[in-house]
Amino acid sequence: NVKLLGLAIMLAWAATAMAHDTIPALERKETTRMQEVVVNTDAVARTRRQPYNVIGIDTKGKATGAKSLSDVLGKAPGVRVRETGGTGSDIQVLLDGFSGRHVKVFVDGVPQEGVGGAFTLNNIPAGYADRVEVYRGVVPVGFGADALGGVINIVTNKSHRTWWADASYSFGSFNTHRSNLNAGQRLENGLSWEVFAFQNYSDNNYTINAPVEDFETGSIEKKKLYSVERFNDTYHNEAATFKVGVVGKSWADRLMLGIGLSQRYKEVQTGVRQEIVYGQKHRRSHSLMPSLEYGKRNLLFNGLDLSASLNYNRNVSTNIDTASCKYNWFGETKKLNGRGEQSLQHLQSNNENWNLAANINYSPGISHRHLFTLNYLFSAFRRSNTSLLLPQVVEDPIDKLTHKNIVGLSYRLTPSERWNITAFGKYYNVFVQGPVATTSNADEFVSNARAMDAVGYGAAGTYFILPQLQVKLSYEKACRMPTIEEMFGDEDLEQGEFGLRPERSHNVNLNVGYNGKLGRHGLFADAGLVLRDTRDYIQRNIIDLSGGKSAATYINYGKVLTKGYNVTLRYTWDKLLSIGGNFTDMRVLDNMKTAIGSSVPNLGYGGKMPNLPSMFADFDVTLYWHGLGGKDNLLTFTYDGQYVQEFSYYSARIGSNKGDYIVPDQLSHNISLVYSLKSGRYNIALECRNVTDERLYDNFSLQKPGRAFYAKFRVKLGK
Repeated sequence: NVKLLGLAIMLAWAATAMAHDTIPALERKETTRMQEVVVNTDAVARTRRQPYNVIGIDTKGKATGAKSLSDVLGKAPGVRVRETGGTGSDIQVLLDGFSGRHVKVFVDGVPQEGVGGAFTLNNIPAGYADRVEVYRGVVPVGFGADALGGVINIVTNKSHRTWWADASYSFGSFNTHRSNLNAGQRLENGLSWEVFAFQNYSDNNYTINAPVEDFETGSIEKKKLYSVERFNDTYHNEAATFKVGVVGKSWADRLMLGIGLSQRYKEVQTGVRQEIVYGQKHRRSHSLMPSLEYGKRNLLFNGLDLSASLNYNRNVSTNIDTASCKYNWFGETKKLNGRGEQSLQHLQSNNENWNLAANINYSPGISHRHLFTLNYLFSAFRRSNTSLLLPQVVEDPIDKLTHKNIVGLSYRLTPSERWNITAFGKYYNVFVQGPVATTSNADEFVSNARAMDAVGYGAAGTYFILPQLQVKLSYEKACRMPTIEEMFGDEDLEQGEFGLRPERSHNVNLNVGYNGKLGRHGLFADAGLVLRDTRDYIQRNIIDLSGGKSAATYINYGKVLTKGYNVTLRYTWDKLLSIGGNFTDMRVLDNMKTAIGSSVPNLGYGGKMPNLPSMFADFDVTLYWHGLGGKDNLLTFTYDGQYVQEFSYYSARIGSNKGDYIVPDQLSHNISLVYSLKSGRYNIALECRNVTDERLYDNFSLQKPGRAFYAKFRVKLGK
């Protein structure tokens, strides 16, 4: 039924399409092509005027293809999306040298921490967003974020359309099926409703190259690789959000009450290293997410704007590891002395997350030269665990919880269209409470609590040397509080460290950008320099457990220095050709002269931090044929590629055998063909990823899918 859901949606809306005309609701009149996507000129202008190092990516050009939001993000300068496998796999966004929880994700300014795995970036289709904003480095106070690396803000379409319906279905290699439906209506009396639903399914049974354990000898020859098929990696998720409310009222520009539902099932094929194989281990979860959002411009008087949101998420996740045998990559089994492939568990975690965010902007007078912004964010998280191994359930006596408060205040001065400057300050406070082991075997615990706070500040400015030439400079003393996953783990393969300290960093960004057009020729160029001095850097490490098993844990490493640059170039010719790409060289260096906790010289001093690619690039060429088969038809052909320079996934301290721990150079290629009819009402897309079937890796040499083919059908209606 899950696999047929997308096809049913498409058939229903295709029938509806025959009876309706579409009138595109365009808020802007002109578009330019940048970053292989259509970028709205007004949105680009607003983004460019900001003093922060930020880019805006319009997703409309990607919604027709078989892309997720993570695929769109991977084309942004300085961004590398890292996945541990195929559909539904764990994902990290590497942004100017920082990754994972250093980078925060928002939807319409609402933080997405604790929303559950069904709503990760590689699950959400590109059509969900109107555009994506990527803030690299210094983050505006309006987000209320404790982020060192930056912020990704997914902006949904809130234009005043009368009604709309957008449905798609795609299928492809590894028995992969994806579908989504986005529909809504705005009545003349202001009543409005919106629905967005999507699903993903895949067997993920792609072929990899891996060492195989010999059960007779118990040994693994790590250099002897076999071509094997993944057999315990099925994934599916289903999610839907529904909102109803009013828009365009004198007392509310937008007041919406929402409810979200999602569920996820994921089989776990490997541990943190690829030679570790599981045959029955799996996870499942479901979430309930009510929400309330309010926005009003000129609330009490002209110039005072308020936006606020309240979200609650209850997520119940279950980790199941009860097998009585172990597996190798051939699918062979060997009986275990006990039960559990990693560790015996049938554990249910009840996670509750509250988020309250409020943002006030005040711009006095009619010139809007002065803008004051006050932001407040409160979030509360609680996790309780229940073991279901025995007929009688056993609850953990100590819950794990955090409370976070962030307050930000900024002032922006805009004397003219040519330049503006912003100064800001932030206050962070976190309270955390949970179990701490009192024995070396971690079999006895006591409840412990502590509070952390910090102050941050910074400034950012921009100046247009010419209308097409701009320079930006920003600085921030930033802080990031450790998350509950880093302090308490994920109740499975991740172990936490309760005593983690906040990360603190001095961040400097310098950018020069050019965006010009001469006749039918367009040129966009951008170059940025990054410098970050980070203290108490939180590092994820792999540790070995008994029985040849492994897990991940976290430590405050100490001092880390990030320095590097990225360059973007794009050339367009009329509406017929777009060619360009991004290049990043961002080195995250070990800045500890002595080893942690001693006076012994640190052998890794000055070397690259492990498991972080430092040099990578992407490029693309897109050709457009207008009027093919009809006046309003368009055929688009795109070739794109990605390159990642080799990097070590262990410390540079490793000696003569360090070649065993290198992720090699990677160069992959993709091609896609999209045919749009009747101004985009009907769309057909064909795509081949990893055309040359390269071996692609990310975290700790976990291999990603090889060559894959996909097709997508989309119907878009509205006015």
